[in-house]
Amino acid sequence: MQSPQRLDGILGLFEDQVTTLAWFSRQQAYLREQQPPTLIVWGLRDGYMPEGAARAYLRDLPDAELHMLDAGHWALETSLDEIVPLARDFLGRVHT
Repeated sequence: MQSPQRLDGILGLFEDQVTTLAWFSRQQAYLREQQPPTLIVWGLRDGYMPEGAARAYLRDLPDAELHMLDAGHWALETSLDEIVPLARDFLGRVHT
C-alpha cells in the first residue's frame, strides 16, 4: 500500500462497489458450477470481511483449502512469509 499505483487501484475498487456487488451472484454461480481448485487464505482479524465471510465460500466450494491466519484484511502485506509457502504448496499439488 506504499506506492501510488496500489493506492489508485484500491481507490478504484472502493469507488466501483456497485459493479462488484452486481457481479457477485455470477461469481457464486461460476464457483458452484465449475468447482475450480481454490486456496483461501484469510486474516482472522479482518475487520472488513470477518471469518464468516471466508467460511461462506465453502458453501459453494466444499473442497476449497482454507487457512485462517493471525492477520487483518491486508494479509498479503503483513503475512507474506506465511502465505507464499501455502500458495506454492497448493499450486504444486493442483498444477502438476
